Amino acid sequence: MSKNENILWTDQLSKHHFLSVVVPMYNEEELASDLISSVQIALSDYAHPWELIVVDDGSNDRTWLELKNAATIAGPHVRLIKLLRNFKQTAAMQAGIDAARGDVIVTMDGDLQNDPSDIPQLVNKLLSDDLDMVAGWRQNRQDGLWLRKIPSTLANRLIRNVSGLNFQDLGCSLKAFRASVLRKVRLYGEMHRFIPAWLATVTSPQRMAEIPVKHFPRLKGKSKYGLSRTFRVLLDLLSIHYFLRFGSRPGHFFGGLGSIVTSIGFLILTYLAFLKLSGESIGNRPLMLLGFFAVVSGLQLLTTGVVAEILMRTYYDAGKFNSYHTLQADSIDASEGWHVAKQA
Repeated sequence: MSKNENILWTDQLSKHHFLSVVVPMYNEEELASDLISSVQIALSDYAHPWELIVVDDGSNDRTWLELKNAATIAGPHVRLIKLLRNFKQTAAMQAGIDAARGDVIVTMDGDLQNDPSDIPQLVNKLLSDDLDMVAGWRQNRQDGLWLRKIPSTLANRLIRNVSGLNFQDLGCSLKAFRASVLRKVRLYGEMHRFIPAWLATVTSPQRMAEIPVKHFPRLKGKSKYGLSRTFRVLLDLLSIHYFLRFGSRPGHFFGGLGSIVTSIGFLILTYLAFLKLSGESIGNRPLMLLGFFAVVSGLQLLTTGVVAEILMRTYYDAGKFNSYHTLQADSIDASEGWHVAKQA
C-alpha cells in the first residue's frame, strides 16, 4: 500500500481514536532501529494520535541500546519497556498491552516480516465494521517450508477445529484490537498466538475478522521459532480446548473424567467383593490395589484438578500477578507522548 493510500485509509476511519502499536523484541540488535524507523514512516501521516511501545524481552545483546538511540531520535511517542529477564513473547506482549493507552491496540512482531504500512487498513476495518479484532492473513508467507509453513498449517488447522474460529492464519502477530475487549483477557505461557480463541470467551466470533496483509522474508537477525515451538503449541491447544469448553463449568470436565475412573475402581472392588463372599481369597490380588487407586485417583481428579484450574485462572485474571517484571519503563502523562500528524 502506498503512502497516499495510507492517508486515504486513515481519512475513512469512522471516529477519532488513539492508537497504540505494541512490539515485543528479543535479541534483535540489527533490527531495533529499523523497526522504529519503519513504523515512524508508515504512520507519519496517520490522522489520529498514536504511540509505539517496544518491549525488550530481556535481550542479552545491544537491542536495548539500539532502541534507546532510535527512540531518542523519533520522539516521546516511542515508549520503551525493558523486562528484567527473558519472560518469552507472550509475557512481553502482555507488558506492552498493559502499558498501552490507546483505545485501539495493534500488535506485531519485531522481525520486520510484518509490514507496518498494513496497520491503517487493519484499524480501518476494525472501526468501520464495528469489530473487536481484525487479524492479518499472510497469504504469501515468506518463510521456510519445513520448519515454518508446514507446522504452522497443521497448527492452524488444529486451532480452527478446537476453537471453532474460521481463520486461515491465527499465528500472524499483526492484529488490531479494540482495547476495551483485549484487556478483558490475560496472556500467559505461550498464549499470544491464541488471542482470538481467548477473545471468543468474552466476545462473539462474528465480531472478529481477517484480512490479507503483506509478509516479507527475514533479512536480518536470527529467527526464534523452531519445531520445539510447534510442540508447545500442541500443549497449549489442550488448555485452549479446556477453557473454551469447560472454562465456566470445570466440574463438568473433571467430574466426568473423575466419575469414569472412580466407576472403574468401584466395578473392580465390587467384583472382588463378590469373590470374597464366594469364599475366595483376594488379599494378594493386584486387582485390589488397582481398584483402590482408581477410586482415589478419580476423587483427586474431581477435587484437586478443579481447585487448581480455578485458582490458576483467578490468580491471573485478578491482576495480582504479572507474567513479567520490568527493569525500566517510561513514565508519561496520559495526555503526552502521542504522535499527531502535522496539519497542512
